Amino acid sequence: MPYAGFWIRVGAYIIDAIVLAVVGGIIGGLFGGAAGSANDPMGFMAGGSLLLNLISIVIGIGYFAGMESSSWQATLGKKVLGLVVVDENGQRISLAKGIGRYFGKILSALIVLIGFIMVAFTEKKQGLHDMLAGTLVLKGAPGEYGTAGVFD
Repeated sequence: MPYAGFWIRVGAYIIDAIVLAVVGGIIGGLFGGAAGSANDPMGFMAGGSLLLNLISIVIGIGYFAGMESSSWQATLGKKVLGLVVVDENGQRISLAKGIGRYFGKILSALIVLIGFIMVAFTEKKQGLHDMLAGTLVLKGAPGEYGTAGVFD
């Protein structure tokens, strides 16, 4: 399988961060918060508002878990760069697995980004969040690696 390496995944995340920064800026403007930064694309952590932090998490889950478990099998950034998220059998992931992967990303970030850097050094190009959720990021199109659940 053509695993997606570190740099192409960084590129996809940059695209996603731009999308989320725009959304964060709009929502922040509506609620009186600040727009996002590179470390906090939604821009809510520095503001300290519990409501904005919860909104940020809900949007993150909706964006990442929702899109990666959808028929696209990818966020906008991954879609643009021709990547898909699959389980270890090449099948489309469930929403529950997507949510687990999202929270695994938080853990990957908390340990000084080492969970993300692991992508560059593991055989299947998996980060800690991928290992915890049992997912792979591959170069390809939705449904290319398996069919069960892809066209539901």
